[in-house]
Amino acid sequence: MSLLVLNGPNLNLLGVREPDTYGTTTLADIESDLDEQLPEVTFRFEQENSEGALIDHLHAAHEDGVDGVVFNPGGYTHTSVALRDAVAAIDPPVVEVHLSNVHAREDFRRTSRIAPACVGQMSGFGAAGYRLATRFLFDA
Repeated sequence: MSLLVLNGPNLNLLGVREPDTYGTTTLADIESDLDEQLPEVTFRFEQENSEGALIDHLHAAHEDGVDGVVFNPGGYTHTSVALRDAVAAIDPPVVEVHLSNVHAREDFRRTSRIAPACVGQMSGFGAAGYRLATRFLFDA
């Protein structure tokens, strides 16, 4: 099984960015944890701060025949119709992931343009949300 774990803007700053909200776990820690938890899965880890590059990774996942995508679109969650359309256009199932509980935060964070095109959403479980999303795709 192959999975793309795709992270959007500012997630390269995990561990130092607003630790009260996002915790102290780094993106590298999350990636290592996934590799350890599911050694039978071939992971491709990507992080981009630009919307177009994220779309390119989603298209490549489709073209490469990956089995699923774990996607934290970051701030683009609430604004990007283009990312929503890219998720809807590809074959692999996509699970949207957020470290914080977006529904307990500011009003604008409660609406995801991406989630309706996904098979599910993990929100508020911290770094464990990546594990849960990955396990869901693995077991599906």
